[in-house]
Amino acid sequence: MSFLEIRDLHSGYQGSTVLQGVDLDVDHGQVLALLGRNGVGKSTLINTICGLVRASSGSVLLDGRELAGQRPDVAARAGIGLVPQGRRVFAGLTVTEHLEIASRIGRDGTWDRAAVLDLLPRLGERLSHRGDQLSGGEQQMLAIARALLTNPLVLLLDEPSDGLAPQLVSQVGTTISEIVQAGTAVLLVEQDLRLAFSVAQEVAVMDKGRIVLREPTMDFRADSTRARRLLGVG
Repeated sequence: MSFLEIRDLHSGYQGSTVLQGVDLDVDHGQVLALLGRNGVGKSTLINTICGLVRASSGSVLLDGRELAGQRPDVAARAGIGLVPQGRRVFAGLTVTEHLEIASRIGRDGTWDRAAVLDLLPRLGERLSHRGDQLSGGEQQMLAIARALLTNPLVLLLDEPSDGLAPQLVSQVGTTISEIVQAGTAVLLVEQDLRLAFSVAQEVAVMDKGRIVLREPTMDFRADSTRARRLLGVG
């Protein structure tokens, strides 16, 4: 059994079905990049896994525990961590307050405040700053730190490069690699292909609410014509 096992997952919004029977596995110690054109259901899948969108049918097993249809707090305590698209930090809360709140709702584990600040030292220089006083890169680091403090088994990252300068995107990639080395599996939704290819061992492509391809990153990159057709790039 894979660490995160998704089978025949359906979900959507207000009577409209977006996920049309997703099957996907994420293994322990793996970065899996989830790619696809805009609007094919990638963020819906992320939000369904963590309980922000309710599954209408199907299964989400995390280390053997069924999470489909569970509330977000149940998913978080079971070991699902989320770094949402757009970061969603609280403008009026300081970095310290963000970290304190996150540490209360998670599981016991190796990620504590000291470990997070060692991984992301820039945050240690900004502890008294409010969310709206942080740069985009600092907000992204805070979103990652907040998720890590829940001690996730699987970390879901939804477009972490969004709005960041190239040097900060590179820093995000380094951070993802270090997180995986520490034992956390990662499901990465990302439009920046250079970032995705630099950290992911495998690529899964979504189209029209289903996974239509999965293979090692090197194999995917070797067929540029097929990649352009699936992703609508270049």
